[in-house]
Amino acid sequence: MLCMMRAPRPRTVWWSLATVVLAAGLVALAMWLRPRSAPANTAALPGPAVENVVVVTIDTLRADRVGAYGWRAAKTPVMDGLTNRGAKFDQAFATAPITLPSHASLLTGLYPPGHGARHNSVRVRDGVVTFASMLGARGWATGAFVGAFPLDRRFGLDQGFDRYGDRMPRGDDGRPLNERPGREVVDEAVEWVRGLGERRFFLWVHLFEPHAPYVPDEQRGPRGWTLPADVRYDDEVARADEQLGRLLGELKNRAASTLIILAGDHGEAFGEHGEIGHSIFLYDTTLRVPLIIAGPGVRAGMIVSDEVSLVDIFPTLVEWLGLPRPDVDGVSLVPLLRAETLPPRDLYAESFAPLLDFGWASLRSLRSGTLKYIAAPKPEMYDIERDPAEEQNLVDRRAEDARAFDLRVVRYSGPELPGGTPGARLDAETRSRLNALGYVSGNPAGEASAERPDPKDRRELAARIALVTSGELRGAALREALEAIVADDPRNGQAQMRLGYAWVDEEEYRQAERHFRAAIASGTPSADAYLGLGLCLASTGRATHAMEVLTQARQVEPGNPVVEANLGSLALEVGRLDEGIASLTAALRIDADFHQARFNLARALARAGRREQARAQARELLARLPARAPQRAEVERLARALR
Repeated sequence: MLCMMRAPRPRTVWWSLATVVLAAGLVALAMWLRPRSAPANTAALPGPAVENVVVVTIDTLRADRVGAYGWRAAKTPVMDGLTNRGAKFDQAFATAPITLPSHASLLTGLYPPGHGARHNSVRVRDGVVTFASMLGARGWATGAFVGAFPLDRRFGLDQGFDRYGDRMPRGDDGRPLNERPGREVVDEAVEWVRGLGERRFFLWVHLFEPHAPYVPDEQRGPRGWTLPADVRYDDEVARADEQLGRLLGELKNRAASTLIILAGDHGEAFGEHGEIGHSIFLYDTTLRVPLIIAGPGVRAGMIVSDEVSLVDIFPTLVEWLGLPRPDVDGVSLVPLLRAETLPPRDLYAESFAPLLDFGWASLRSLRSGTLKYIAAPKPEMYDIERDPAEEQNLVDRRAEDARAFDLRVVRYSGPELPGGTPGARLDAETRSRLNALGYVSGNPAGEASAERPDPKDRRELAARIALVTSGELRGAALREALEAIVADDPRNGQAQMRLGYAWVDEEEYRQAERHFRAAIASGTPSADAYLGLGLCLASTGRATHAMEVLTQARQVEPGNPVVEANLGSLALEVGRLDEGIASLTAALRIDADFHQARFNLARALARAGRREQARAQARELLARLPARAPQRAEVERLARALR
């Protein structure tokens, strides 16, 4: 019986696009132009010596959804307790509303133009000095444990870490998922710490909760999914808080000599300014984050109201430990922890997601004093002291200030990427795994024009797309949203492809087929649409035609194991046994843990009379499957039949 494998689809949805990578010349220009801060005072804080440093980042955590920051419905006792014994920074901001650029800024002290990772999948420049590399060179143990694929080592944040725990669990078919529960991340981090003995260490732990889709508390039962998104978001924040508590509990015996830093990497929007999720706009709903520092020498219960940035964490740690400070964008926060003040300065942030995902204009912002400026085709300026919700655009009334801010923005960022500049394409796996987390979408690379739309003029479309990519819509609601998107933009191949898969979920293969064909015609740069079309053809008795489509997919993405495995399954269906064995074997050469492909290969070898080889594949599959995998019983039956 034909069992055609679909493209990997974890709990979120697909939305693929080849990402444009910024030109090296632009990065170099931005680095040359970027203002640098003055060297910090190297006097250390009074108190016990710091023997260990722990940084915990919680993905997508808004400051105003933490109890200590005023959210009455919060279930964050651990975070709240940390503020009681440390310093809470009330006005801390990310450098980008995107996971990889923001974390890179935290670990390097550089704004995105300096470290080079201006969007997810755009690699941090080799050779950038990280806090881990500084401590590793001085004999410290350095370990990082992350909860999601955007921080995979291939993107460069592993620089300086002895141990970089980024291995994601695998789905039922053996393919890696794109995120893992915070419990697994903390388990791995705790095991690493226990193995260090008395050695000094720097530990970074990243928890992906509460990133969308927001899973409700299990105690709510089926009703939980009917609750508003922000309520389920609070449930995920509570789970992150619980895992933070487990980690801090493990460090209790080292508390007197361990410095703890907790930060969000960016916030989340629930309709503010028309935005759903994050990554597009630069309003404070997605830039303001919690930042808490606790440990030796930090006054308990301290509240710092000065505006600070995540780039300040690196120089703060460097000064605290008395290390020579490299040339970075951030400033040390040690004076603020002494109840002193910092000189006035600018705080920069940017988002290249509108450009690289949709072909719209990028956004860049600068805040200084009471003013915040957003550089865009239609620029914005806000008095954030009087208008913290950023609702009254003052750019016309303060035109002179706006011009001055615009010049300063360019000093930090360099000019926007010129229209038509070619960019490097993501490899198939990277693109697909980021798509599944809802980060990459929009127009094919190279279609951006010199006159790009202002993202504000596309906010309704962006919100509809975000609802789809977040995983918040299901069933008929998902199909309706996608139908509306393709009605407005029929050449949006990503929406066409996702709509095809939505119809496949209903086993409406003829309906799905036309959307996969539309996706392919639009030039969608991945094999996913071909896989969907092949599934429709095979499911309606057209296996030979399905093979022709997947042969085209092989040309689009050479080395895609899902394509090879499906070609193998289809070849078996039409009686081309040797060809099927060859394709399934090729799939396993690419991904040895592709369990469904190995199962089908064992069956194919048995049909070919190669029983010993079939038994070997069945035994290998049993060795690789998790002990509680639901497929074990079927594989064991096959192994017994081959004795």
